[in-house]
Amino acid sequence: MKLVRFGEEGKEKPGILDGEGRIRDLSLVVGDVDRELLGDLDRLRTLDLETLPLAPEGVRLGPCFNGIGNFLCIGLNYRKHAEETGMALPKEPVLFMKATGAISGPQDPILLPPGSLRTDWEVELGVVIGRRAKRVGVEEALAHVAGYCVVNDVSERDLQMETGQWIRGKSHDSFGPVGPWFVTADEVPDPQDLGLWLELNGERVQDSNTQDMIFSVAELVSRLSQVLTLQPGDLISTGTPSGVGMGMKPPRHLREGDVVELGIQGMGVQRQKVKRDE
Repeated sequence: MKLVRFGEEGKEKPGILDGEGRIRDLSLVVGDVDRELLGDLDRLRTLDLETLPLAPEGVRLGPCFNGIGNFLCIGLNYRKHAEETGMALPKEPVLFMKATGAISGPQDPILLPPGSLRTDWEVELGVVIGRRAKRVGVEEALAHVAGYCVVNDVSERDLQMETGQWIRGKSHDSFGPVGPWFVTADEVPDPQDLGLWLELNGERVQDSNTQDMIFSVAELVSRLSQVLTLQPGDLISTGTPSGVGMGMKPPRHLREGDVVELGIQGMGVQRQKVKRDE
């Protein structure tokens, strides 16, 4: 299944894509908190989607998941990305967090912080936890995953590097576009074989595959669950491949008016226009 949320900001409704890619309104048959919806996925699979009303054409898509608990992020998790930054491959996952207030819709604008000169892009595979995971092994880790989505881990590099506390450069409003779809795990047989890409003003700058991950999705879920209990609704953003602006020679960064498009195989496409925050 491909689940969405649609409508004006703060008032989004749950929806599901039908066989023709149209959004069907789920608001009459499911609760409004997606963490509760995670326990109801089997029932959703039995619904006759033709009986559900269609969402209005051209409706805004919000973040595809509104019940996010912890927004956990992994740094330096692609071999070629580590190489472009000149950093050694990590022996353990590099863990940091984004504030959930950074979450935005997949077509909402990216807002540059006042004075920002080094805001960067990062296409990433997002993993939504569906079952409580505490000290689980690698072999059982994927059974705790409810599904996947596209994440743009937008980052202001000066703020990120200024104190060593990455959350400062990762949590500005709009720095966490999520969606367009939440794709249930049964539609992703192998999360380690997914193409992902990002284009800046029509130029493809990131083009990779999750095969290049240092720590697989299963390894990340297992290792994180050794140090914190993962709960339904937690989102893990699993790191970005090579091609970020800070790794280019000379470096490139987002400017007002830029257009960013990004996607992952089978998970839809995000599109954001860059604006100055006011």
